Amino acid sequence: MPPARATSSARALEAILPLIASGQPYEAHQKARTFASRYNKSKQYDTAIDVLFQSARELLKAGQQGSGTDLTTFLLDVYESKGETVNDESRGRLTQLIALAGPSGSWRKTIIDKAIAWSAKVGPHPAGDPDLHHYVGELLYKEGNFAVAEPHLLAAGKRDSARVLAEMFVEWTNPDGPVGPFALRGTIPYLQNGNILAARTFINHFVSQLTTRRSSLLSPHQPSPIPVGKPTEGEQDEIVFTTDSTLNFAQLAVRACQRAQGDKNKTMREAWVRLCGTYQSKGGLVANREVRKVGILLRKGTSLPSSLFRDYTTIRLAQSGRASEKGSSGRDFPVHSTYPPAHLINGHALSEIAELYFAIPPPRGQQANPLGDMISAMFGGAPPTAAPARRVLAPAPPTSTPGLD
Repeated sequence: MPPARATSSARALEAILPLIASGQPYEAHQKARTFASRYNKSKQYDTAIDVLFQSARELLKAGQQGSGTDLTTFLLDVYESKGETVNDESRGRLTQLIALAGPSGSWRKTIIDKAIAWSAKVGPHPAGDPDLHHYVGELLYKEGNFAVAEPHLLAAGKRDSARVLAEMFVEWTNPDGPVGPFALRGTIPYLQNGNILAARTFINHFVSQLTTRRSSLLSPHQPSPIPVGKPTEGEQDEIVFTTDSTLNFAQLAVRACQRAQGDKNKTMREAWVRLCGTYQSKGGLVANREVRKVGILLRKGTSLPSSLFRDYTTIRLAQSGRASEKGSSGRDFPVHSTYPPAHLINGHALSEIAELYFAIPPPRGQQANPLGDMISAMFGGAPPTAAPARRVLAPAPPTSTPGLD
């Protein structure tokens, strides 16, 4: 004997689906809502879900985006009434309906927004289910909707999402356009979320794809990749020096954060300060006020550890051969709608990263003695007023190489 759910939904669907096939979508829509409301009120949630999903799917296939979207949002309401969790089945229904909704109009956006909100409410991820974000981001990317795909791929935080984001940004750049803004737009948000693996995957893939297409980006002083650290799991970490200072900064920033251990590793703290100070002093996008904002606390006299940045001078030599740094400056971008504007990068990004990975307190605004504040913060002095709790990364599992993910 078939289960009650299948029998109940089958009866309802026998009355609904033929109406769609015969060109009566309005009547089908109304019947689906009536049946689903009845099942939902009687707490037959699985039956209501089956009726709504199959009815919405067939309506969307028939080009009835309005009716299909309405039933999909009703489906999500039933998910909430039931207390449905995010799993392959519940997510799979939504991804099918999102794909069928199509790119025209705002119907798909309505479904996506509500689906993400539901997954954030019932799941362990405050930004929404990573797999759902990844599906949406990749779908939008393939349709050429880069700007809308970007936040979903960043929110997903998966290694595959980082690769897709890198490929999308490579396509987004013009053949001779600036690449630095894209490097920061992919690297900084992942680092701010404590996701070093995604940040590293993104920047490695981005640089690899970019230099393959545009060999002119390779530094003439160091065209070959430079190994960094010891090989792990048979793979050698490498940095590719380029003629774009922001691209170089993004690569080095990820490696510095990868080796950070809060306030326990003084060498890496000083390396981060020196790295930011060096690139900000050169001008360009990293020195943009909206990127550094209140800035990283720069302590003069510190130096980069040779183990991590032993070939750091190569970058400086490569840059010294350039006529100017204007190519990587947000002020000099061509007027082109496809370039992500520099001001959209979080103004406190570098300060947040310094605090999160290196336990360097953020500078306090509008202080009477800025020099004293700088020295106090660098040496662990407490601010005179109460400060918000510092974000702390969860301890990483033990590895053979401390500080690596």
